[in-house]
Amino acid sequence: MAHCTKCGASLTERSAFCGSCGAANGAPAVATTSASGAAVAAAPVAAGTGPTMNLVAALSYALGAITGVIFLVLDPYKTDPFVRFHAMQSVLFSVACIIISIAWSIVVGILVSIAGFWVLTIDVPLRLLFGLGIFGLWLYVMLQAYSQREFRIPFIGNFAAKHAH
Repeated sequence: MAHCTKCGASLTERSAFCGSCGAANGAPAVATTSASGAAVAAAPVAAGTGPTMNLVAALSYALGAITGVIFLVLDPYKTDPFVRFHAMQSVLFSVACIIISIAWSIVVGILVSIAGFWVLTIDVPLRLLFGLGIFGLWLYVMLQAYSQREFRIPFIGNFAAKHAH
């Protein structure tokens, strides 16, 4: 495993930049010749042409289950355990949010039919807080994936880790 020359953090094989400090990974420079025949040092050449694995892992959360499934089946990414973990966790997180939302809607519908519409005065702020919390967690796991960390969402993360590696 390679290490960053600036901060010493561990780097993945295909990462062009350090996930901790953002420094460029030491890609080999290519020498070219000028019109007069003198050797001129060119800019470093990136090792891979595609996105880095930490970027793909972060993007697996972008559209929830859709991008999670896409990165679980795309050929260069489906073999990487880091990407598989985050893609699987993205799918499970999205499905869990949908199930919780449906169950909450059913409970609120039943309570409104029994107690009346005043229940909505409690429901609306709770939905807004829940949505804000989900959005914050979504941003946090994207940041963790981009920073090359395997953050596990409680309950979901352990299941994703078991089935991704």
